[in-house]
Amino acid sequence: MATVSANKPYRVGRSRTGLGLFATKPIKKGAKIVRYFGPLLDSKKKKDDAIENKYLFELTNRWTIDGSVRANVARYINHACKPNAESDVKPRKRKVIIRAIKNIEPGDEINYDYGTDYFKAYLKPIGCKCAACEKKRKKKRAEARAEKLRLKAKAERKALKEAEKQKAKAARARKAKAKAREKDRQKLVAKTLGAKTNGVKANGTKLNGKSLNGKSLNGHARKTPAAKSGILAKPQQVKENRATA
Repeated sequence: MATVSANKPYRVGRSRTGLGLFATKPIKKGAKIVRYFGPLLDSKKKKDDAIENKYLFELTNRWTIDGSVRANVARYINHACKPNAESDVKPRKRKVIIRAIKNIEPGDEINYDYGTDYFKAYLKPIGCKCAACEKKRKKKRAEARAEKLRLKAKAERKALKEAEKQKAKAARARKAKAKAREKDRQKLVAKTLGAKTNGVKANGTKLNGKSLNGKSLNGHARKTPAAKSGILAKPQQVKENRATA
């Protein structure tokens, strides 16, 4: 690990992505933090153009800084999508200075945006682990959990509603079944009572044609004893017979 002078406002320490550069003193906005340096590579030379590592800092189409040397403490500065520093590139001087774009407090990790090309080539495939992206992922995970709980609660409410519906349906079925049994019972009782009375109505008239009140259901009146002997006793004839005697 590169040594850092005690009077420098930073130190190399552990970060969520490995090693990182952290402030040891307050750093004001706009202040120079550290220089990004290393051998200059000429893209027109095959030997230089063949070098590949993740610490290459492109100045122009021709010149690139190879920051992989251990003395380059700036190489420990990690990428951030919402950084507190930036790379101040000076192509003509072929140098890069890392400056603060926010007030940085002691203990804060120093970071800057590596740029779109680097992001697509190295960070996007594995997922950016900067604080902003971690916060975004955390928010998405929380939203996903909330959505999962919402769907679960919705499914439970639906299941409860369906259970209540089935319960009500079963209750109606039991009620209808009980009503049908009661109807069958009443029919059976009526049939049993009809068999016991043997055709006799409640008003005393028999169904076989014989009447209890002197009238027959077949249209013939019941004969009296006088009618059976063939004598019609009229009141006038009785009186005349008595006078003659």
